[in-house]
Amino acid sequence: MADTNPFLPKSSSDGSHLTGSQATRRRPVKEQLTIFFGLLAVGLFAALLIGKNGSYNAHVHENKHGSLATSTTKKPETLRPVSRGPAAGVSEKSNRLSAKVDGNLLAYPWNNSMLSWQRTAFHFQPEKNWMNDPNGPLFYKGWYHFFYQYNPNAAVWGDIVWGHAVSKDMIHWLHLPLAMVADQWYDVNGVWTGSATILPDGKVVMLYTGSTVEAVQVQNLAYPADPNDPLLINWVKYPGNPVLVPPPGIDKMDFRDPTTAWLTSEGKWRITIGSKINKTGIALIYDTTDFINYERLDGALHAVPGTGMWECVDFFPVSKTEENGLETSVNGPGVKHVVKASLDDDRHDYYAIGTYHEKNGTWIPDQPEIDVGIGIRYDYGIFYAAKTFYDENKNRRVLWGWIGESDSEAADVQKGWASLQSIPRTILFDNKTGTHLLQWPVEEIESLRLKSNEFNQVTLQAGTVVPLDVGSATQLDIIAEFVIDKEALGKATGSNETFSCGSSGGATERGALGPFGLLVLADESLSEQTPVYFYIAKGYDGNLKTFFCNDESRSSAASDVNKQIYGSFVPVLEGENLSLRMLVDHSIIESFAQGGRTVITSRVYPTKAIYGAAKVFLFNNATEASVTASLKIWQMNSAFIRPYPNNEKF
Repeated sequence: MADTNPFLPKSSSDGSHLTGSQATRRRPVKEQLTIFFGLLAVGLFAALLIGKNGSYNAHVHENKHGSLATSTTKKPETLRPVSRGPAAGVSEKSNRLSAKVDGNLLAYPWNNSMLSWQRTAFHFQPEKNWMNDPNGPLFYKGWYHFFYQYNPNAAVWGDIVWGHAVSKDMIHWLHLPLAMVADQWYDVNGVWTGSATILPDGKVVMLYTGSTVEAVQVQNLAYPADPNDPLLINWVKYPGNPVLVPPPGIDKMDFRDPTTAWLTSEGKWRITIGSKINKTGIALIYDTTDFINYERLDGALHAVPGTGMWECVDFFPVSKTEENGLETSVNGPGVKHVVKASLDDDRHDYYAIGTYHEKNGTWIPDQPEIDVGIGIRYDYGIFYAAKTFYDENKNRRVLWGWIGESDSEAADVQKGWASLQSIPRTILFDNKTGTHLLQWPVEEIESLRLKSNEFNQVTLQAGTVVPLDVGSATQLDIIAEFVIDKEALGKATGSNETFSCGSSGGATERGALGPFGLLVLADESLSEQTPVYFYIAKGYDGNLKTFFCNDESRSSAASDVNKQIYGSFVPVLEGENLSLRMLVDHSIIESFAQGGRTVITSRVYPTKAIYGAAKVFLFNNATEASVTASLKIWQMNSAFIRPYPNNEKF
């Protein structure tokens, strides 16, 4: 039945009560005394613990699977978020929470059941501790390799080394020993981000940034100790490192993250490295023939004033005519080039499409008004430090991105881990718009699909919510299409007001033509919910503009969580219906609108909408327009992500 008050949470108890008769009998005196003194000893011990550690409340509750579990809820603590990263010369790595009570941020009393639920089932993450940037992804001798920034000692940023994992399909992963550790003067303060290049003879070289004993950012060379080893277990650092140091005019902490190299027509290898000059973000460019000696080209590959430090720069070709990826060195007719930068100032990844001029090593955006850092983003949620690689196995370009946390550092420490990687995404040029890339989960993710439910031509009247019976809604792959009533589109009154997902008030803000979409990770009463939705704005001129948004404002009852409203404009061309795909995996939601033109990744931390209590709903909170929705929803299996079975040989 449709709920005509979709965003007014119902006031009700969960109705779960333990019942049953209690049988009593008289116990022998000796037995009573034994019990009495035993209880007295336990009580004294508990009192001692309370005196030392503060008061606590223990609760016995029935979990969603019907079994009894005991959870301990501590008295809320005052959190004092600290900065991690900038002082060492990288972007902010801690989540600077904003929710406060009386000027102080209070920790939510998370219990182990809630925290255990947050760990994902099919997104890559290490067994424990902190992870950030993806590094040097490649396909080598039948294996996909993934390296990543990793702290082996804690669930917070610091002590950064390179973790390493391998896979046959980029879904199921095997953890390998650390690839590189901070053991040399030129990387003792961190083995930071880098990229892999596969040479024509099949050899692999890895360039990475190291932070020296004096916190100078330098570029270093590494290569496999045994090129015949398909797992690339052991790596050798070039004895003459560093191979590049900050050039004149560049600050010692503003020179990092070398790209994959590409070949020029002269047979030289070319790389770019992120930096800044004052507040101008810049991609420096170098040529080399041996990855040891380098020549800096005049000027820069590209620079954009006002964008600040460029981290994790990426540069790659896309085809205007073919639906497959291109190897990094490809150039010529029918090819455009993408420049992407991760902005240190706002921790978002921006890209632009343009033309690369090999002779002078420069790149010009097709549309300067949407240049790097001021235009289009890979993802409008939590997604940073992305890196692509060319997958020669399937002739595709694949994108990885670091998905950070938006809860408190204290909660991360309590659960023992922090951060995920996105599901790898293919990247193609969107030749319909000419301005966007299309991102889509790699096809291998579909191997995890289990049973599915289809809902065809579901009519959503204005102001209604419709529950979808799919069972547990914690691990889902959702494909949905929406058709809005054309008569309502024509009748709607235009406005000169500018709509923005972030400042609109979220899914509760009703307009004539939206919002409408899905509520995921919602509990039965809708007291916790994450709406993923479209909103159509109509101008005075009658033109329609469509937005794709994700509203976390009611995603969790927890106080120590950043709950943002994300989103952006999404191009919808004539004849296209509104479409989305969503991957729900516990505490992460990845949403793709219009074939991947606009993407939003969210981290959510519900306290009630977990395990069997997680539900999914359709909703239409428009005031005038009805919407027809058709969906297919799959339950998703878990991926196998575990240590390599023969790791004892290492």
